[in-house]
Amino acid sequence: MVTKPPPAGALIALAAALFLPLGAQGWWFDHPIALLATLPAWWTALTLARAMQGSLRNGMAINLATIAASAAPLIILHNGAAGHGAIGLWLYLLALLLLAWRGLGLLAASRVSAAADQRFIAVATPFFFGLGILYLWEVLVRGFGVPAVLLPAPSQIGLRIATSLPTLAADFNQTYIKAVIPGFIMGCGAGFLTAILCDRVDFLRRGLLPIGNLVSALPIIGIAPIMVMWFGFDWHSKAAVVVVMTFFPMLVNTVTGLAATSRIERDLLATYGASRVQSLLKLRLPQAMPFIFNALKINATLALIGAIVAEFFGTPIVGMGFRISTEIGRMNVDLVWATIAVAALAGSAAYGLIVLLERRVTFWHPSIRAAG
Repeated sequence: MVTKPPPAGALIALAAALFLPLGAQGWWFDHPIALLATLPAWWTALTLARAMQGSLRNGMAINLATIAASAAPLIILHNGAAGHGAIGLWLYLLALLLLAWRGLGLLAASRVSAAADQRFIAVATPFFFGLGILYLWEVLVRGFGVPAVLLPAPSQIGLRIATSLPTLAADFNQTYIKAVIPGFIMGCGAGFLTAILCDRVDFLRRGLLPIGNLVSALPIIGIAPIMVMWFGFDWHSKAAVVVVMTFFPMLVNTVTGLAATSRIERDLLATYGASRVQSLLKLRLPQAMPFIFNALKINATLALIGAIVAEFFGTPIVGMGFRISTEIGRMNVDLVWATIAVAALAGSAAYGLIVLLERRVTFWHPSIRAAG
């Protein structure tokens, strides 16, 4: 069920807030640059907002014009009005939200046939949506004067990232390169090989899978200090935590995928004289690939979480978890958020790479064909 964007009449009526000089200090007329920045929103509302059918051109025009018009509140807040947001500012922000809603609705509903346009829409829609969330975060934090120690604005976090690149790079190398990637490879690889063995030996499958469910329910804060005691304070203990966290999701998903082939398919290969290895390589493993990639995507996020939490219990004076736990005690909240942002980008990039690989390998699967 597709939610329709708000009617164009309501959009234009609320866009009249652009001309309401209701700021406590007559903001719109005291800031001519900010006033000029509102003109694209007006032009868009009057010329394109009445389009009721999905159109890539209309959707992109409204989104780009909204981005241009969104500079006005930032200019006003930057010029000393932070923490004193008045009704004019919030009405203008509401008008921008409706314009963005309209633009995203048209963009997502666009009917295009070219594969390049479809890929563009698939990327542009979450991009504009995420940009809108960051913008709202920035304006609300500055408009309500939220202290940076409680919640810094995205601009402050970005500035902190730019000024702390060497520190963040060292933390990323310690946590992600040294702990997450080796632990992810070892955990997923061991889980996959064990699943192949469990598929062959019935008592292993019956014995290991219940244990896997038990271990998956164990809290990471209980495993991490034990691994630190066993493997030391360096990255080896964090990689061990990652192995434990990624092993059983891969095991359970791979065993389930190998069992997904039907009896008719296995009997067909048997009539062709296929050996057990040939049946595994040519039928059962390809059929299990969606399950395997599902485990890889789950583990891509679990691995990073496990390594960061494990660093809370002991690590050299470097690492994402160490940085978060140390800087929050020093009230350097912007650096904490900068570290969180780097971790989120790294996890998202890993997830995206796995999704791209999944599309290449399982292009035949109905879910991939329907999405493409």
